[in-house]
Amino acid sequence: MTLEDEIGNYRRQIATDSYPMSIGELSNLYRDGEIDIHPEFQRIFRWEDSQKSRLIESVLLGIPLPSVFVAQNEKGIWDVVDGVQRLSTIFQFMGILRDEDGRLYEPLVCSSAPFLTNLEGCSYEPLLDASHSLDATQRLDFKRARVDMKIIKRESDNRAKYDLFQRLNSFGSVATQQELRNCLLVSMSKRHFEWLTDVCAYPAFLEALELPERLVDERYHMELALRFVFLRLLPESGIASIGNIGDFLTSALVSLVEYDNSRLDSEREVFAKVFDSILQAGGSEILRRWNPSKGRAEGPFSLTAFEAIALGMGHHLPADLGDAEILRAKRELLWTDPAFSARHATGVRADQRMKKTIPFGRRLFSC
Repeated sequence: MTLEDEIGNYRRQIATDSYPMSIGELSNLYRDGEIDIHPEFQRIFRWEDSQKSRLIESVLLGIPLPSVFVAQNEKGIWDVVDGVQRLSTIFQFMGILRDEDGRLYEPLVCSSAPFLTNLEGCSYEPLLDASHSLDATQRLDFKRARVDMKIIKRESDNRAKYDLFQRLNSFGSVATQQELRNCLLVSMSKRHFEWLTDVCAYPAFLEALELPERLVDERYHMELALRFVFLRLLPESGIASIGNIGDFLTSALVSLVEYDNSRLDSEREVFAKVFDSILQAGGSEILRRWNPSKGRAEGPFSLTAFEAIALGMGHHLPADLGDAEILRAKRELLWTDPAFSARHATGVRADQRMKKTIPFGRRLFSC
């Protein structure tokens, strides 16, 4: 296939439309529930008031805003792919932005902006905590300002559509890769995102990991849960060709939304059994490096232990894996194997490490 063939093939996977819409029209779509800016994203893509004020200033000055990308879902509703903070800021200024529970946010009161210094203390409509507000003419001008909308139609290929989401939201973003995956998953299926969130809140899982608060805030525990789901049954040939683990997990999200309720329940049951067993055998000690000479666990959470022990157990369930004493003995076998010396993973890429750890764990728990 030539480059021109590839270009043509990919373009056919993305059906798009484009036209400008007034802020007034967009606010009506938002009120009617016809555009979803995903309030869950507000925890991730959060602007300071100064950034919000500069956006409002740009609208008032007639400075063109970057295009907003939306994807039309199966119900015809527009999911915002790129432009969450811009639309959120505009709707908050207008006093119509709602949170995940449907509660209205406090309307935005602007701070001083680079050109419009008198914007400081200004609200869209008169408020008790604002020194002044836009007048009727300014409000009309604000609502009539136009935003270029790029619409990805619902007939577009799902994988291509959400590859576009990842590209648009990864350039210059302060979000972690897992936070971007969460946004991606919400956009594809809120039900599956809620399933993942619920699974990751399982107490035995969190206690077995014992991650620092910073890593939990960055949603690293959710990345580990996805690794468990996607890697525990992956054939060894697939493990050998993973490449970049982050790209692998992002690509695999599309397959997750195809899991039906029965598959989700089965995955949840395996997940719970594995981490219940780890908790009973010693909790976070099981997923830390074991020092054979000192007879104790040392250091923080270990990916080597997670890949060999947690994934090894998950691979063989529902087979009986033995009691807590057997699990502790297998943990010691892992760390006394010459292949897993104290510095075995230093400077080694994740995909190269997993070629050793995951097959080892499967053999470890095969008997």
